[in-house]
Amino acid sequence: MEREENGDTWTSWSPVPRDMQSNVCDHAGKKRKQEPGPDPVIRMTESEDEADDEYEMIEQMKDSEEPSNKRVKPVVKSNSLTSATTPAKTPALKRFGQSISRSISFRTEARPLPPAPLRSRQKASSFPRRRNSQCWSDTVESHHLTAKEIKRQEVIYELSQGEKQLIEDLSLVKKVYYEPMLKLDIMTESELGQIFGTLDSLIPLHEDLLSRLEKLRGSEKTVGEVGPTLLNWFPCLEAYITYCCNQVGAKALLDQKKHEKRVEHFLRLCQESSFSRKLDLWNFLDLPRSRLVKYPLLLKEIQKCTPPEHPDEELLPQVLELIQGIVAQVNRKTGEAECQFYRRHLSYTEESQRLSEIQQSRFLYCHGELKNNKGQRLYVFLFEQALVLTRPGEDREGGQVFQVYRQPMRNALLNLEEIPDGEPGGGGTFRGAFTGGSDKVRNCFRVSSRGFTKAQSHSLQANDSFNKQQWITCLRQAIVKSRDRNAQTSESRLSSHPDPALYHIADLSLSSDTEMTDHTSC
Repeated sequence: MEREENGDTWTSWSPVPRDMQSNVCDHAGKKRKQEPGPDPVIRMTESEDEADDEYEMIEQMKDSEEPSNKRVKPVVKSNSLTSATTPAKTPALKRFGQSISRSISFRTEARPLPPAPLRSRQKASSFPRRRNSQCWSDTVESHHLTAKEIKRQEVIYELSQGEKQLIEDLSLVKKVYYEPMLKLDIMTESELGQIFGTLDSLIPLHEDLLSRLEKLRGSEKTVGEVGPTLLNWFPCLEAYITYCCNQVGAKALLDQKKHEKRVEHFLRLCQESSFSRKLDLWNFLDLPRSRLVKYPLLLKEIQKCTPPEHPDEELLPQVLELIQGIVAQVNRKTGEAECQFYRRHLSYTEESQRLSEIQQSRFLYCHGELKNNKGQRLYVFLFEQALVLTRPGEDREGGQVFQVYRQPMRNALLNLEEIPDGEPGGGGTFRGAFTGGSDKVRNCFRVSSRGFTKAQSHSLQANDSFNKQQWITCLRQAIVKSRDRNAQTSESRLSSHPDPALYHIADLSLSSDTEMTDHTSC
């Protein structure tokens, strides 16, 4: 083994503990038994950060053993006369290369060396803050409950802990995002009001429920009846209608403001901080809606774990029906607000594109990006009564608009054709747009219109098979409901306005019935 120490000069050699050494190869490539001795095996370090730690290790080695300037020659096992002769003096550069080659051979043939300790250069803020995952059973020392009752207490505890965490997050959003952006004039008060909506009013709402749940907890930290409390509090969730209806416009404005450098820089710094848990602002703004849809799930679990003789057994079905109705109402109102928002942002190139069915639509079945057979990316809206293909763009103020592409199509007059995967793509642009360079199409369907307007057809491609199936399901549903609605409208018109030519028939039958009645009575 070889080791060099020249006075104060030091090169990036680092010792390896003796217990990590294994069979070492000599220069001829043969394995030899490791000779006991104080000299450590050496290897090259590859970074300056590791060199500092390794230098301290070398200093410790110097303290534990007597320094020596003698060069220890490796013992070479040989059976030939040529190898028994004294080797010639090796130049310094060649010795350096041999040392490197020995180091490489140690790494490849011996056991893997332990990695050198790395200095942590990451900031503490780069690690997200984790939520407390404590369960109810962790808060009590002992109990005499059945497994079913324990599960019930766990769900109720999860309900209260969820309220506590939501309050913390909403308070954090107000303190860390809203107030600094207003104070630093990153956004105007009007813009912040549109983005945050009525978020501030939701905090005392959930504080009230948390306070009620904590009062229900007895001395043994168990909750008896929870049904009456939830039945009295759940109507307060109608305040979510206003908040959720505002979210459509809030998301669009936030995405627009992110293009501004100051806003983007501020939001990025917040997201990189530990308090954000790697969530962006919109994730926090969407937390109330996520919490709302979780209430029915938690209530079903409480109902499932409630024994038949419990006082909550009769009341919980009423509470579940109440919260499901509130969630459905919020979803319906939010859908109507979303429909109105996108209707306002449609840009028509021709007056004939303004179908009455678009204005009469109350909700959207679905909307998203699709690609046509020319390779153009379109943003498609499936309204309640019309299918509209658009090209997304921006107005003069940087707001998002959707320029209507071709003529919108009435749902009642739509024909839907699913294109099976693997069908030959044909030639021209259809192959280039849909097949991705192959001869087979994937995730495609075709919609066409008939009737009053000029016939047109569009071949569209979804991003994946799941997205395609969603579009096909929504289109079928929209077509069936629109045709049923038109059929009912036609029947109602006929019943309210019968053919005048049939009036005399009704009169004759009535008069005939009258005459027969009179004749019978006589």
